[in-house]
Amino acid sequence: MAFDIDMIKKVYSQMAERVDKAREIVGKPLTLSEKILYSHLWDGKPSEAFERGKDYVEFSPDRIACQDATAQMALLQFMQAGKDKVAVPTTVHCDHLIQAKQGAAKDLQSANQTSHEVFDFLESVSNKYGIGFWKPGAGIIHQVVLENYAFPGGMMIGTDSHTVNAGGLGMVAIGVGGADAVDVMAGMPWELKFPKLIGVKLTGELNGWTASKDVILKVAGILTVKGGTGAIVEYFGPGAKNLSCTGKGTICNMGAEIGATTSTFGYDDSMERFLRATDREEIADEANKIREYLTGDDEVYANPEQYFDEVIEINLSELRPHLNGPFTPDLATPVGQLGEKAQKNDWPIKVDWGLIGSCTNSSYEDLTRAASIAQQAIDKKLKPKSDFGINPGSEQIRFTAERDGLLNVFEDLGATIFTNACGPCIGQWDRSDRKGEEKNTIVHSFNRNFSKRADGNPNTHAFVGSPEMVAAIAISGRLDFDPMNDTLVNEEGQEVKLDEPRGIELPPEGFEVEENGYVEPMKDGSGVEVKVAKDSERLQLLTPFEPIKDSEMQGMKLLIKAYGKCTTDHISMAGPWLRYRGHLDNISNNCLIGAVNAYNKKTNFVKNQLDGEYGGVPDVQREYKANGIKTIVVGDHNYGEGSSREHAAMEPRHLGVAAVLVKSFARIHETNLKKQGMLGLTFANEADYDLIQEDDTFNFVDIADFATNKPLTIEVVHKDGSKDTIKANHTYNDAQIRWYREGSALNLIKKQNA
Repeated sequence: MAFDIDMIKKVYSQMAERVDKAREIVGKPLTLSEKILYSHLWDGKPSEAFERGKDYVEFSPDRIACQDATAQMALLQFMQAGKDKVAVPTTVHCDHLIQAKQGAAKDLQSANQTSHEVFDFLESVSNKYGIGFWKPGAGIIHQVVLENYAFPGGMMIGTDSHTVNAGGLGMVAIGVGGADAVDVMAGMPWELKFPKLIGVKLTGELNGWTASKDVILKVAGILTVKGGTGAIVEYFGPGAKNLSCTGKGTICNMGAEIGATTSTFGYDDSMERFLRATDREEIADEANKIREYLTGDDEVYANPEQYFDEVIEINLSELRPHLNGPFTPDLATPVGQLGEKAQKNDWPIKVDWGLIGSCTNSSYEDLTRAASIAQQAIDKKLKPKSDFGINPGSEQIRFTAERDGLLNVFEDLGATIFTNACGPCIGQWDRSDRKGEEKNTIVHSFNRNFSKRADGNPNTHAFVGSPEMVAAIAISGRLDFDPMNDTLVNEEGQEVKLDEPRGIELPPEGFEVEENGYVEPMKDGSGVEVKVAKDSERLQLLTPFEPIKDSEMQGMKLLIKAYGKCTTDHISMAGPWLRYRGHLDNISNNCLIGAVNAYNKKTNFVKNQLDGEYGGVPDVQREYKANGIKTIVVGDHNYGEGSSREHAAMEPRHLGVAAVLVKSFARIHETNLKKQGMLGLTFANEADYDLIQEDDTFNFVDIADFATNKPLTIEVVHKDGSKDTIKANHTYNDAQIRWYREGSALNLIKKQNA
């Protein structure tokens, strides 16, 4: 069944004319990314050429997708916008609030008991405002979107950083904060700085143990976690056409880990096969009519250096399998070379868990390739040395995989089949085999491996690989195992070698599902009552933020100077804190508790300048707020890397932080700060980071003159009375300055809709 087919037909009916006009205006052939961007301008037909990395542009996305953890705050904000119904097709997917512990059935039952209040809220608010609702257990948002909603040439935004997964079906799909989604839900344009373009030319063909996952693991090693910031990564070349659609999705999905705005591939035969296999023949037929508009122009791909800002070339035939980590997804190491590196860095060689699934690698093809390794272990009488956990991507995949005997293979190997949900990938894992914070190693097919990410233990060394490589290493129980060259000793004392994995792109008997978990909203939801209990600890109706007065930007205190990596996981942890995602005040008790204090190298331990005592970050900040004192947070490079979660901006704002001053930002987090009416600033001179002292007071001397393209001047007053004057750059345009002056972007929307 093709959802929203009329909308898709409308997009396709306009695309040729708009792309032709854009090509004329730009005066040169276009990449796929440019075709999609120019065909989704808010004003309709293109009328000017935009400068990459400079011009802010208003777009009109086709649809929105939200996962349950972020949907709560997004929809609580939308309820304030004064609208009766969402303006574009929108869906909510319940995949984050299910903890992996005992297995699918028991874990889902437990989630429905412990989070029923949130699920009921999301279902009712979805019903009221015309939003499609996918129940708990239906699947992981990005796999469900790929199977049901993604379409070539479309533009989608989603309240999760891995929304980019839909690039595997030729979309420009971008992760955003909930406030951005609210704009589009309310019928407003969505603003984005016109991205730069990175081209990745793929030649050759994957073979042996190398998988699609290894492409992005390699790219992450090349570009690092911030190398894609402000850019769309567009894959092309004969190697790209040799990849499956879900393999393309894997590559695009983990593009979030290089900071890219999104990643995408041109429409090809593999996408057509996937559309037809997922009961969307009508979309495939329509896409085929404008096929040349759903990929980059031939001249672009023939001479990519002339059309992209940066070009990378990878020969898939020569690409080796990789494992990336620990603690960062860009630390790339070819399999077989980890032993020496692990010994040098004192990483545990013994592997305790192998985890397969997540929104990155939970397709039918992924499960078949991993199952082919698991079956070999059974046939060759190998007893796995590590525990196994499996998270299917959707109920459709789970049902089909069970029908085809794939899940039985894993279960025969002793694996636990978890719910069709995120689970350990986002910290929703009640890990029974570890106590405290002892050092250990796990391998998984997820996308992120930050400290504490999977199990809350800062000493869990997590390595990212393909599902089949995770299976092989988990069977061996050793991080230094190389299945291409090494042998294992089976239960009969014989040396055996694993054969290359074998996968099936699409189920030969087709996909099948009895109950996909979708709930269609009422056509008229005006009579639906959305209930939020006043005494709820999990849901809280929002109170609009007050604008920050210029007078409050004087005498500000330093809350924390963060040292090193400070991701959204450090600013607003997931795991057990997910239960409070709909209650701003309660979840604010995790504000910056994972950030490392530059002055004592401790977490959640900062100086309170009011009494000189040390305390937890939220506790100290609440004292400042009670005394009417605004504060500033100082940070390092790529501050706010990782998830799209806007809580990392809303919590500091709620508690009284007025400005965040860092060496550089991750894209989504900088936008989230702007949306919530805060100042997101960067040091004009990065060395000034070192000038900031623990007892400093800050005066924004020219905040009254806050304007586009004009740095702000900050007077830093030290405890001994000495002063430093520093310059802070910003990227605010006139509209974003209005957000700041109104207190938030949502406040402005409400005023405009009044």
